[in-house]
Amino acid sequence: MSVQERKERERAVRERLIVATARELAEQQGWDAVTTRRLAERIEYSQPVLYSHFRGKREIIGAVALEGATEMAAALRAATSAADGPRARVTALARAYLVFAERNPAVYDAMFQLDGGLAFADEVETPEPLKNAFAALLETLREVAGEGVHPGLFTEVFWAALHGLATLIRAGRLPTGDAERRAELLVARLAVV
Repeated sequence: MSVQERKERERAVRERLIVATARELAEQQGWDAVTTRRLAERIEYSQPVLYSHFRGKREIIGAVALEGATEMAAALRAATSAADGPRARVTALARAYLVFAERNPAVYDAMFQLDGGLAFADEVETPEPLKNAFAALLETLREVAGEGVHPGLFTEVFWAALHGLATLIRAGRLPTGDAERRAELLVARLAVV
């Protein structure tokens, strides 16, 4: 292994450590607790080393969001692949989405609530992990969009409903414990199966 390859590998390891530490700290104490100084202390590197990877907290949030989008896409696909039939797949998708939001609140915030400097809904600028997460929704929802309904638009509306549920539940505006019934109701009223 060349010196350059070793340095690149070490850099990638440090970057993963920064992202994992930011994510852990955010999950434990919230995003306000994530500062470059605190991250530098936790990973035992200087702040200049941290800044050699990320220009600041915004880029770290973006990195967590991209990681989360990859994980969410995998979770949605795993849930839908185990279901039989369109209705069961959409119900599994809705449940998996709500479970992901509940189990990963700081990641979910990085993805959808905080400014991570990422472009959404832009053919050129949107990063692949975000496109892939939307595709994971679209793959299942296109089959229940209904006659004459654009699958992408239907996916946006369904996603907005899921996001609204996840956000309201997390904020304590809706009682916890009814996620399954809400997912089933959403599917029954929106999906054409």
